[in-house]
Order: sequence, then structure tokens, then C-alpha cells
Amino acid sequence: MSMESAAWNSLWRMSGPDKGKAYAATTPRRVLAFAGVYKKQLLVFVFFSVCAAVLSVVTPVLAGRVVDAIVAKSEIPVIIKLAAIIAVVAVFSAIFSLIVRWYSSRLGEGVIFDLRTAVFDHVQKMPVAFFTRTRTGALVSRLNNDVIGAQAAFAGTLSGLVSNVVALVLTAGVMFSTSWQVTLAALVLLPVFLLPARRFGRSLAFLRKESADLNASMGTQMTERFSAPGATLIKLFGRPADESEQFALRAGRVRDIGVKMAMRQYFFVIMLTLVAALALALVYGMGGVYATRGQLAPGDVVVLGMLLVQLYSPLTALANARVEITSALVSFDRVFEILDLKPLIADSPTATVLEPGPVDVKFKNVSFSYPSADKVSLASLEDVSVLDTRGGETVLHGIDFEIPAGSTVALVGSSGAGKSTIAALLARLYDVDSGSVELGGTDIRELKLASLRTTVSMVTQDGHLFHETIRANLALANPGATDAEIWQALERARLRPTIEALPDGLDTVVGERGYRLSGGERQRMTIARLLLAAPQVVILDEATAALDSSNEAAVQAALAEALADRTALVIAHRLSTIRSADQILVVEGGKIVERGTHTELLAAHGRYAELHETQFAQ
Repeated sequence: MSMESAAWNSLWRMSGPDKGKAYAATTPRRVLAFAGVYKKQLLVFVFFSVCAAVLSVVTPVLAGRVVDAIVAKSEIPVIIKLAAIIAVVAVFSAIFSLIVRWYSSRLGEGVIFDLRTAVFDHVQKMPVAFFTRTRTGALVSRLNNDVIGAQAAFAGTLSGLVSNVVALVLTAGVMFSTSWQVTLAALVLLPVFLLPARRFGRSLAFLRKESADLNASMGTQMTERFSAPGATLIKLFGRPADESEQFALRAGRVRDIGVKMAMRQYFFVIMLTLVAALALALVYGMGGVYATRGQLAPGDVVVLGMLLVQLYSPLTALANARVEITSALVSFDRVFEILDLKPLIADSPTATVLEPGPVDVKFKNVSFSYPSADKVSLASLEDVSVLDTRGGETVLHGIDFEIPAGSTVALVGSSGAGKSTIAALLARLYDVDSGSVELGGTDIRELKLASLRTTVSMVTQDGHLFHETIRANLALANPGATDAEIWQALERARLRPTIEALPDGLDTVVGERGYRLSGGERQRMTIARLLLAAPQVVILDEATAALDSSNEAAVQAALAEALADRTALVIAHRLSTIRSADQILVVEGGKIVERGTHTELLAAHGRYAELHETQFAQ
């Protein structure tokens, strides 16, 4: 390794993540426990790292012996033998380096796989409130940047720590045994090498952090603005120029930081290369004098010069090992921060499975308030300094009703009255504060989530679809569904002719959120997905809101067929869609203020009659 490459390597190691950021005291122990599954690979990795470090010291010593043999005019076979040994050492050094690299990659990529899958699986268990509060870009960044930072630190720092310790001990030992006077003289310049290194490393660390924060902000802006709804909103309000200006300000700052970092890095490398060259000059000068006086062999001067690089590089790296380890622990800590968030919805130890067959629904004196931010989120994911610890306002008060098996209950009322919250509680997207929600006589908190998901299915009002094929979007409800079953569901949802007319049929990619389909088509896609799921309990949250009159009538007919003999909770603003419900509940202010059939509620001349008159006055 040359002096310049050693300087670049030292600089890179010292300019990692933010050095001033603390980590939890338990993080080191958790990292060791997390890496425990790779214990055997770690041992092999350490062994070959030591072997490679030993061979890196052997080569300069052999080179010195060759010089001594040449100066002494030894026989040619001696010189050839030494050269052959150097060649063999080089071959084994290359082999060991490849093995170390392979194990380093295996360990690093293994850690990345374990961390990513652990975080991804854990995030999927988080409540809906978590996703409504956190920034998507920040969450994705945590899965990418921080996991990669942890991986690089785990593999790189570990490899460097082991090889640098071994190389330092062996190199120092050989140099002192060769000439302790020259070695001490060379180390006099070490403080001149280390002090600016730490200063520049700290300075670059803050610049890197600022650059990373700015890149994260640009990533969040792009994530939001490049989505179909975000792009539409910007175009509708004619704000592309403002968005461009904001983006350019951040990008310009990143550009300026890049130039500043490049110049500081180059100045740092030039300075360190100069210091190292001066130390090398000192070794050759002092060693040459000793060799001329016969106090040192000429080959020993070569050995000292070649080993000097291998002395300065590990010394610098080990002097900053604390910084590297801190950087690694910070990355791990940010990942563990996500894993430490406790999901509010989880299976209880005594959870059971719901038996097949008709299921009734009961809400018993249910009260509910949305959880406070500190229970479901992280300040770093919301871009705030401190999370709000105040509890949410109670939005449901003493909700009491029953849906007999096979019957339909409709919820109507003003926007924000609590209808969708009731539906979310039945699907157990949240847990009640008091009271209970029961399916088939069992509190849903005592049911396994997997059983609940197969029993209860919901069609939301936004008709969300993934950027995947039509087949994949529908198979989400029933992964084992055949094409024939999918076509049947599309036919019942009155969507089959539309899909058949597409060039790729079921293999058509619908685009992000299904934007290649019309609003009504997207909604019918979600209804087809419901038909494939064939649940015992169905929740329809404005399922026909995006349909025109003709499509609504067709889908209502399909839904009537799909809801036959099933328990249903229907939310609708269009009162015409729920006239045939077995019972209608009027919700206002988080309370049920009226209940009865369509005819009974009209005759009561209450809130329902008022809503009905408003809708049908024309």
C-alpha cells in the first residue's frame, strides 16, 4: 500500500456518520447477540485475517534479505530461492485476501439480510396509526441507509480492527528488532500525522451528516411529489416552479458541501502523504548512515522503509477505532430503534382460532381514542424534536350494537362522526380503550390475527391497488386462486369485459395505486378482491362511492350476491344504497343517536330523516 492510499484509507474510516450522536448502552451487547448466528464464520474470518496480516509483514522482510544477498554477492540459487519464497507468499497472500473478502462479504450481506427482513417484518406489524404519522421517505431511508451503514461497519470495521492489531504488533516488533533507534525516530512524526487526521475527520463527519440530511429531505420530496396524487396536486395548483426552487436549494447546498469535502479531503491526503514521505526520508537517511557505518545491513534499511507504511496506516486506524466503532453502533442503534417499537396490535398468549360458519358481531359499550404519538411513532421518523405524549380525544362513546349472523347493518351520519373508526375497530386495525368487540361470542383481542384476517374483510373507500399486475392485486386476497376463479370474481364485480379488452389481460400492470384504471374500475377491482377472499364478515366503507349510477347498480347486485348469508357492516353516504339493510345506525359525535330500519327511521322524523330529506330534496 502506498503512502497516499494509506492516507485516503485513514480519511475514509474517520469520516463516517455523525460522531456526536449517542447510542443506547445496551447496543453493543445487542449487536453481539445479533451476530451470534455467524459465530463460526466470524472465527474463520478472524483466522484468515490474521494469516493475511502475518504475510503482509513477511514480504518486506524477505525483500530485505534479497537486498542483503545481492550486496553480499551471494550465490544465484540463494537469491532465486528468496525470490521464489516471495512469490509463494504473494500467492498465499492473494488467496487469504480473497477468503477474507468472501467471508467479509458473506457476513456483511448476511447482516443486511437479517436486519432488513427483521425491520420489514416488524414494520408490517405496526398499527395503521404508525403509517399515518411517519414520513415514508424517512422510514425507507432507515431500511436502506442505516442498515447499509451497519453492514459496512460490521464487515469493514471488524476486518480492519483484527488485521490492524495483528499488523501493528508484528510490524512494530520487526522494526524494533531491526533497529529500535530508527523506529523511534520515525515515530516522532506520528503526532503530526494523527492530530490533523482527527481534526479533519471530525470536520468531514459533520459535512457528511449535513449532506445526508439534505439528501434525505430531497428523497422525501421526490417520494411525495413523484407519486401520482402528489404530481397531480402540484400540477393542479401550478406550483412546479416553487417545487423546483426548493429542490434546487437543497441540491445546491449538497453541491457546495461536495466541493468543500473534496478540497478538504485532497488537502488532508496531500498533507498526510507529505508527513509520511518525511518519515520515510528520515528512515532512509538515518538508516543509510547506520548502514554506511556498518551498524545496519542495507537490506534492513529496505525492510524499515517498506514496513513504515504498514506501521503508520494501522496506527492511524486504531487511534480512530473508537470513532469507527461509535459510527457502527449509531447505525445499529437507529435500526434497533425501529425494532424496539412495540406493535399495539398483537396476538395474546391465549389467542384462539374462530370456527368456520356464520358469525355474528357485537359491540359492547365501546369507547375509543386514537393513540398518542409517543406510543406509535418515533420523533426521528416524524421530523420533530419531541413526540406529543398527550392522549387523543375520545372519538367513540359507549357504542353498543349487534349484527346477527347473515344480516346487514349500515352506518350513516356526518363526516367525522366515527363511522370509519367503528369499521377499523371491527377489523382490529386498532384496539378499543374500553368495552369489547366480539365475533361469534369471542373478543377479537382473543382471536389470532391470522384467523381474524380470514374471517373479516374490508373494502375501503380509496380502492387502493399496488403497482403490480391485475392478477397479483387480486390474488392478494386468495394467493391460491386460479385464473378461472379470478375471472369469475371479475365477472361478478362487472369488470370482466374491461379486463378482457386490455392487451395483456390479467397480466396488465395497473400502475401505482391503480392510476391506469378509472375510479370506478379501481373500486370494482377491490370488490373483486373481496369476492375472492370470501370472508364470513364483510365491511364496506363507501365501497360504491366512486361509481356512477349504472355501475353502482351493477356492483350493488354483485355485492348482494356476495353478501348472501354473510354478516355485513356497511358505511354509506348515499342513503339509497342501504335502504334494504336489516338495521341502520345513525352515528353523530361518536355516539349512536338513532337505530332502526329505513322505514322506521323515516317515520321517526329524526336525524336520519333529515339526512334523507337533504339528499333527495331535489
